[in-house]
Amino acid sequence: MAKYILFGSYCENAIEKRTPYRQAHLDGLAKQKEEGILITLGPTKDNSKVFGIYEADNEAIVKNLIESDPYWQNGIWTDYEVKEWIQAF
Repeated sequence: MAKYILFGSYCENAIEKRTPYRQAHLDGLAKQKEEGILITLGPTKDNSKVFGIYEADNEAIVKNLIESDPYWQNGIWTDYEVKEWIQAF
């Protein structure tokens, strides 16, 4: 399977705005982790960007997971880019 990286942005005041969606977001990430698709995901310290690493059969699977996430659907994540990644080390 290929590895993919996610780079994305958060909305203004994301910490406050995410509150109603946070548990559903975390539950979805835990499921992806259990299934072996999500390797890691998290915000930058200033909470302006999100970074993630996925392992999946194709990019469409990763994009579907992102676009199904409550943070994307409710405007907490405002944009994203997915790139296939070659892990050198």
